[in-house]
Amino acid sequence: MTAVARLHRALDALLPVIDILDGPIDGPEPPGWCEARGWGGFLLSLDPLELKRCEVEGLAAALPSLAGAPVSLVALGEAVTRACELPALRRPLAPPRAALRAVGERKGRQLAMILGAIAPMAERASRIVDVGAGAGHLTRLVAELFERDALGIDRDEALLRRAAGLQDARERQAGALRARFERVDACREPLLLRGGDLAVGLHACGTVGDLLAQAAAGAGCGAALISCCFQKIPGPVREPLSRAGSALRLQKASLGLANLTSRPEGVEDSIEQTLAARQARHALFLLLRSRGLDLAPGEAMRGINRRRAHKGLVELAGHALRLRGLEPATEDELRFHELEGARQHEHMRRLALPRHMLSRLVEVLIVLDRAACLEEAGLDVQVQTFCDQADSPRNTCILAAP
Repeated sequence: MTAVARLHRALDALLPVIDILDGPIDGPEPPGWCEARGWGGFLLSLDPLELKRCEVEGLAAALPSLAGAPVSLVALGEAVTRACELPALRRPLAPPRAALRAVGERKGRQLAMILGAIAPMAERASRIVDVGAGAGHLTRLVAELFERDALGIDRDEALLRRAAGLQDARERQAGALRARFERVDACREPLLLRGGDLAVGLHACGTVGDLLAQAAAGAGCGAALISCCFQKIPGPVREPLSRAGSALRLQKASLGLANLTSRPEGVEDSIEQTLAARQARHALFLLLRSRGLDLAPGEAMRGINRRRAHKGLVELAGHALRLRGLEPATEDELRFHELEGARQHEHMRRLALPRHMLSRLVEVLIVLDRAACLEEAGLDVQVQTFCDQADSPRNTCILAAP
């Protein structure tokens, strides 16, 4: 199936429920989109075991076996599941162990999978450009394994200095080093790709992924793109890149949903820790509202590292109130909002399930829009999963060849 055909199928699943995507859950009452579809009673009736199962497996997977599930909700789950189906890429190319020093085991498996994916294109490329090179692991590997000139670009000078410092002394002495690094801010400077290039973005964030796809389409060169952090865009709306995706205008506030993944264990924290942090953030929202602040959902954490919520409401509220020049919270305030936050959060977890069910669909849609942009430029495009979600929750891969 072509990227354009996949994109049309995914749009058919999303557009009828775009109001769900644009309607975040910010309180314990069913939102308008939920009431209009008659889903509120079913969602709020889920017992704790059913709720946990939906959060771990994903609502779409759990719905067929849940008693009383609304027919329209089950149908949406089936449509979303079909739209998110992608073939799996399984052609690892394990690099030499010595080349993976300072690389974690999970990152090593990601590198092996992307190296295997790009190998056929790398053999035909005159140069490989690693966009968002970071510490340069991939840049050095492609230069060594494929014997090609490789340029690693990143806007972080400190990371690039580290990348240069990790160059293998053996290669320097032999004069065979073909990897070099250059500071380029892809969001402010053009990606100067050439026709014979292979542009690679391993977890290129937000706008950088869009710019890489557009630059490769313009140059007619090969591209391999694994996307990440879709909400990192400069404006309030992500505009579509492809003609086929012209209807796909996604709000920045909805793009972060694509980072959610249903799985038994969290990537950095356990599910229990993640839920406790969300509960603390909502309790903070209620506390600040009680102090007279008119806040939109999410604004309570403005200027605060989200990981601070893992320390609980006492720590979080102390920091947030100091940041706003407000008096510290009393013990009674903290106790009340902690309890009320926990009560409301239990309702919100259930009501958020249909919206969370759309998270993978949002990710796949953005990836397919980028792929369709490349396909419309005449490139041969494949869209696949490149590794297991346990190794990388953001595992969709675009491979585009001239």
